[in-house]
Amino acid sequence: MTGAPVSSAAPADAVVALARGWIGTPYHHQAALKGVGCDCLGLVRGVYAELFGRAAATPPPYAADWAESDGRDSMMEAAATHLVARADRDLRAGDVVLFRLKPHLAAKHAAILTGAAFMIHAVEGAPVAEVALSPWWRRRIAGVFAFPPISIGTSASSTSLSLD
Repeated sequence: MTGAPVSSAAPADAVVALARGWIGTPYHHQAALKGVGCDCLGLVRGVYAELFGRAAATPPPYAADWAESDGRDSMMEAAATHLVARADRDLRAGDVVLFRLKPHLAAKHAAILTGAAFMIHAVEGAPVAEVALSPWWRRRIAGVFAFPPISIGTSASSTSLSLD
């Protein structure tokens, strides 16, 4: 990135608009190609790449059960590396929310909020969709993050990003 940061987080309206551009993308494990296929991580990776015009990092191949098998909280670690942790946990449009599907396991699902009550995410067997952030999902929130600030001179692109 070049130039000085213009805010403490990427503009929510830009994040939401980009995420909505992925709606309808078929689910495909480990992919991050708008209109072709993505998983929940691929959605976040793709929006990041569109915001910053570059990939952050490339994750290693991961199995569907990776969160149960390696003993690490890899998705939380990656989010803390490439995104900005939000300590206040207030839910805002443009935030990335990570979920623990079971309390004793690592976070293994991600979504991008379009407001305090709605999110865009990818789940197996369905295309990327905007859905309610229901009580079921709210109880499983493990972390809330913002995309980092966009610097002056940074241009958006449609390349896919890898968030490790």
